Amino acid sequence: MKDSGPTLTTDLLLQAYQVGVFPMSEGRNDPEVFWVDPRMRGILPLDGFRISRSLARTLRRGAFNVTYDQAFEDVLCGCADRDETWINDTIFALYCQLHGDGFAHSIEVWDGRALVGGVYGVTIGAAFFGESMFSRASDASKVALAFLVDRLRLGGFQLFDTQFITPHLESLGAVEIPRDHYRAKLTEALAQEASFESPGPLPSAQDVIQRNAHTS
Repeated sequence: MKDSGPTLTTDLLLQAYQVGVFPMSEGRNDPEVFWVDPRMRGILPLDGFRISRSLARTLRRGAFNVTYDQAFEDVLCGCADRDETWINDTIFALYCQLHGDGFAHSIEVWDGRALVGGVYGVTIGAAFFGESMFSRASDASKVALAFLVDRLRLGGFQLFDTQFITPHLESLGAVEIPRDHYRAKLTEALAQEASFESPGPLPSAQDVIQRNAHTS
């Protein structure tokens, strides 16, 4: 339903995630925001992410460079740059503020100096709430997800919420679970601590592949 309650703030957004709902808009030019609480929820089990042989080859070729939290707004722009988007000006501004506050994070995939893919989401406790991803080159969004899953696993995260699933996400291991099952997992994840920040050098593509038990 349309948001007719208090003014949407980052605090309200964080409270919403913790009870299992998230915001969307009908389009970039629609100023209204509504809350979504899917009956079936998409998640990507962190121990079930699948790296196909073709994706492994892409990773090993080293055609892309991957960074974390270096171009959050650019990733957000990439995700909104499509014919139909739920990212309006209000949502854009709020997630940039969440990023500044340390709750929203991005993975960036580069081909030289060109940003060709990425994914962003919100972290609370040991839960990562994936919001959107984009790709301007073959496999770029898959590379972003591979590095994201690796970082979440290393950081102690327990839940990767994808909101919905698509054939693309399903091919990588995403599944749907009922709302009550999701909320139970959410409660467990919120009670634990995790960190998106990873000390030391960025992992190599080979590290990401070797740490993933579901290469096929």
